[in-house]
Amino acid sequence: MSSTRAAIRYAKAILEIAVSKKVASEVSADMALIANTIEGNTELSSFIQNPLTKTDVKNNVVSEVFASVNPITKSLFQLVLENKRFEILGAIAVEYNKLFDVMKGVEVAKVTTAIPMDAALEAKVLAKIATFSNKKITIENTVDPAIIGGFILRIGDKQYNASVANRLQVLKRELSN
Repeated sequence: MSSTRAAIRYAKAILEIAVSKKVASEVSADMALIANTIEGNTELSSFIQNPLTKTDVKNNVVSEVFASVNPITKSLFQLVLENKRFEILGAIAVEYNKLFDVMKGVEVAKVTTAIPMDAALEAKVLAKIATFSNKKITIENTVDPAIIGGFILRIGDKQYNASVANRLQVLKRELSN
């Protein structure tokens, strides 16, 4: 839990610097690249997490892998090197993008469906989202065959359950009473 708090603190600091230098969008793209690369590459993730690897070596590898990033993003590498916190680099990148989305007024809608979403279902979900929020929405789709059909929509602390499994559960409760 403390690494999450630390990641949020680092992310806030980098966001403040990026906003003051007017490169927050560029740094956001860098952070998305970092988060996706670390999450998608188990070797890199294990390397960064390994406490036996020296931080100088981690810094050299990360700087080489992400050589094309903005200088402010590179300053984050130096900062985590000095504080020996390379293991939370991926979490910092994720938290930065969350904070950046909040700053831009973008909310993430987590949609769980039984099958991958098609255009018709996405339009239906976006119509339902319009009743919940007037912010810009990005949809994050998760597939869970257990819901049988329909969708479960989560935006922030609100949830709308339009799944077939939920309807069957409600029907079961009504019939048992």
